[in-house]
Amino acid sequence: MPEEILPFYVVCDQSYSMADHLDALNDGLAQLHAAVGTDPVVADKTRFCLIGFSGEAVVLQALCRPSDVVGLTDLTTHPATSFGEAFTLLRETIENDVDELKARGDQVYRPAVFFLSDGHPTDHTTWEAAYERLVDPDWPARPNIIAFGIGDADATTIRQIGTVQAFMSQGGVSPAAALHGFAHALTTSVVGANDEGDVALRVPTRIDGFTTLRVDQL
Repeated sequence: MPEEILPFYVVCDQSYSMADHLDALNDGLAQLHAAVGTDPVVADKTRFCLIGFSGEAVVLQALCRPSDVVGLTDLTTHPATSFGEAFTLLRETIENDVDELKARGDQVYRPAVFFLSDGHPTDHTTWEAAYERLVDPDWPARPNIIAFGIGDADATTIRQIGTVQAFMSQGGVSPAAALHGFAHALTTSVVGANDEGDVALRVPTRIDGFTTLRVDQL
């Protein structure tokens, strides 16, 4: 029987600079899994995918029902921070996932992406081309992106990546506290249904520990 599906993708930096933050991030992802997977409406109408990136990007949890995830693969650190690898794999993954869902007759809503990094891209001159392919207005499956920067991330870059919202952790806020806010934002953005019982992406306007970056509308 055809279903209505909102796919959402969590794309996390796992470069060496994230080494001190991964325990907090892994805990936050576990909380997200527990909250989303146990809400019957959301578990039925959303699909979840986790991608980690460093010098290369890898799908750590293929798109599935949140309730079907037994346990998330912990993020581990690796060298380099290739945003281009992340965006290239993300586009390929979304394209394949949407095609598969539609082939089953499902109605697919625009995918949501939650992107998190604490550093600068090491592929300085090439990542933007991969990003432009991901958000190409001529691509029907282009995702809505909410970008989060913590630690030494560049606010200008994070602002550029977010298509609907972007956040930068405030000075003086510990990475652990910022990641707690990130996990809470994921949960509250996805969990919940409207009056018709449909799951919808709720774009946060404020998150504790973060400054909201203005995303310019073209």
